[in-house]
Amino acid sequence: MARSEARLLVPALMFIALVVAAVASLGTPLITSVATSFHVSLGSAQWTLTVALLSGAVATPVLGRLGAGPHRRATILATLAVVVAGSALTVLPLPFAWLLAGRAAQGVGLGLTALMMGVARDHLPEKRSAAVIALISVVSIIGAGVGYPLAALLAELGGVRAAYGLGLIVTAAALLTAWRSMPEAPEGRSAHVDVAGAVVLAAALFLVLFLAGERNLWSRHLAVAAGLAVVAVVLLCVWAVIELRSTTPLVDVRAVRRPAVAGANLAMFVGGIGMYLLLTLITRYAQTPHGAGYGFGLTTFVAGLVLIPFSVLGFVAGKLTPRVRTRIADPLLLAGSAAIVGGGFALFAAARSDLAELFAAMGVLGFGVGGFSAAMPGVILAVTPKSETSSAMSFNYVVRSVGYSLGSAIGGLILTAGTGPGHLFPDDSAYTTAALVGIGAMAITTLTSLALARQRSSETNP
Repeated sequence: MARSEARLLVPALMFIALVVAAVASLGTPLITSVATSFHVSLGSAQWTLTVALLSGAVATPVLGRLGAGPHRRATILATLAVVVAGSALTVLPLPFAWLLAGRAAQGVGLGLTALMMGVARDHLPEKRSAAVIALISVVSIIGAGVGYPLAALLAELGGVRAAYGLGLIVTAAALLTAWRSMPEAPEGRSAHVDVAGAVVLAAALFLVLFLAGERNLWSRHLAVAAGLAVVAVVLLCVWAVIELRSTTPLVDVRAVRRPAVAGANLAMFVGGIGMYLLLTLITRYAQTPHGAGYGFGLTTFVAGLVLIPFSVLGFVAGKLTPRVRTRIADPLLLAGSAAIVGGGFALFAAARSDLAELFAAMGVLGFGVGGFSAAMPGVILAVTPKSETSSAMSFNYVVRSVGYSLGSAIGGLILTAGTGPGHLFPDDSAYTTAALVGIGAMAITTLTSLALARQRSSETNP
């Protein structure tokens, strides 16, 4: 690819990754507004976020497999067209069911992140592509921090339709950008979608995300929730068997069995739980009214501003990581970043009586998440052929989505358990308990990453 074309390609990849992440996260700050505008319960409104995560988790491996074939450009354009159509459904004055359909279509765009990485790896010089892939990974995380305050502000000024209108504008811009800048895939590629595997995976992920979102089910109908959890595990096992037997698997499960890939995905899963847990704790704590005896009673928009340190320092960490990688191996960067996130938990547990302390904890979280996200692709792609870039990273993003969902659910369960009878808000000590759980999760992530570093060192220096 010519240098001038590469110069245009890089910002296009970043912009598309940022847009799909920001649009998928629009459901978070708008849940209360949706419940009020459409006269539905908060539980029903929560599905505007859950359905986007679900469709994204299912679409990611499918798009990753399609993106590994000769029609990657067409796949990217068609997916963005679906996202734009979904964005239009969220803006039009239609019933709530159509809003959910639109949010599901928007969530499909989450599968494009791995395809952006595949394009970078195929069409940029090796050293340049590694840095760009790291930044794409970071941008896909901090997109939530960009979209949250903007959506909240628009919702306060013009209502929920105005907030979703932002999504329509930026997704249309992303489609135009892709049409003008996305190159064709290299010749000689082939791709087939394992339909049976996709259906079973969709069913399993639906149960996982449903159980993660329905917190009342665990507290009121524990036996039912446990039964559904067992069914989800069985479906995942069935899916793994299907993939192992398929000649054209949705995800190369055999590759996942490699210690480096398996360890990286385990670190992503447990780390994802911890990272999203802290994000949930801080934003919820900031919005808790003073009457609870703690909290700051911030509006949705002002609470969204607390995410600014997360986005800024996450991007800074992403820019620094490629330079640090020349001296420190990727698994060690994962371990260090996980330890930093653990430090954010410790800071939140020890000091949260001042709003500045919440900003500081969110900044530490952002820096840790940025470094972790930037280092993760290097760990996986070091043992992955170029043609399998999209597929390998797609599986990692499915793992991340499930981890994030469980992190949110675990936070909700701990805070619910810490809410006394007749009280609307949990005790302040429940936040400390949740923070300690998060420290444990990040300790596991750090140890897993150190084990990966030790293994790579022994392979390099036998």
